[in-house]
Amino acid sequence: ELRTFMGHPDTFERPCWTGRKWQIELDFRKRRSRPERPVSNHRTGGCQSRRTPASTEPAAMADSAARTGAFPPNLAIAKFVISYNQFYKARNQPPGTPMPKLALPEIDDVVAIDIHTHAEEPCGMHADDGYDDFQAQMADYFKSPHKHPPTVPETAAYYRSKNIAAVIFPVDAERETGFRRYKNEEMLEIASEHLDVLIPFVSIDPHKGKLGVREARRLIEEYGVRGFKFHPTMQGFYANDRLAYPLYEAINDGGAIALFHTGQTGVGSGMPGGMGMRLKYSNPMYMDDVAADFPDLKIILAHPSFPWQEEALSVATHKPNVYIDLSGWSPKYFPPILVRYINSILQDKMLFGSDWPVITPDRWLADFAKLDIREDIRPKVLKANARKLLGI
Repeated sequence: ELRTFMGHPDTFERPCWTGRKWQIELDFRKRRSRPERPVSNHRTGGCQSRRTPASTEPAAMADSAARTGAFPPNLAIAKFVISYNQFYKARNQPPGTPMPKLALPEIDDVVAIDIHTHAEEPCGMHADDGYDDFQAQMADYFKSPHKHPPTVPETAAYYRSKNIAAVIFPVDAERETGFRRYKNEEMLEIASEHLDVLIPFVSIDPHKGKLGVREARRLIEEYGVRGFKFHPTMQGFYANDRLAYPLYEAINDGGAIALFHTGQTGVGSGMPGGMGMRLKYSNPMYMDDVAADFPDLKIILAHPSFPWQEEALSVATHKPNVYIDLSGWSPKYFPPILVRYINSILQDKMLFGSDWPVITPDRWLADFAKLDIREDIRPKVLKANARKLLGI
């Protein structure tokens, strides 16, 4: 077990990594200096405070490295451990080695399936693109108990403790927002260690064009990915824009699900210019074209679609391949027309979703229990409809 870094136990306040055995021989003197970022362990989560001895101030270390080409050993090993941990297994398979397919959790004993949760990297991984500040604003907007979003392992631990399965995904919006994407392969490999509770989806910005289409087909074929998350407002596109159609075709060919954010978003709310986010892209009527042009593509309209709730209900009623997830809102704020449709003609197409971590399942389920929903319909919303849609 690696509990300290090569004779430098006081470099970090607590160990970045435990539980793995390492046999590594590397000449760190060949590594060149690079700008520092806070070190995080994506498997345990949380930021690690750095206590830099006076003799290893960053400026002095950088100057030394620039002169000698040597990377300070303690920081080099820490960086290597994190790099190996995040990237090695996904990128160093022998040529021709197929990636393991993602298994599905045992669903019989879970109490619910949360169809809408977010995969996040540890804090400090976006020190120069503003993402951490953005997440702090989101936590304030939603009054979330999390100052920084939980990591994938932390999310898995929470859902395991609640006996709930969860669909989890990143959002690829780097073109529109400038936030570096959480790479799908990295998220999938971490999530693959928690398949008893997690069902990983992925995300590809449609503006990636043919490159994105190739990535989608590869993720489906090599990993067995079952769904793709789209956020038209964050990704800056209309769902019915033909630029996205080759990507939909790849998803449809692979039998996967397309999950679209709809309605207003907390992203950028209260920030100058709404952080440049344009709400018009997330009108669910644009997904109606997609449902008509891809009648076999399973589509989820995420969230009560304020201010277009009736449009979303219309699309889901008219198109057999369209479902609605109820994430992002506490059920006590559901508009009456949405409750009527849950209790009637869309009872088989409504899906429990929390929007974790900004809304916790505890909060959502407690408020849902107080909602005037027929008792025979509650199990459908909480589990049965998602189980059928996911093919579990």
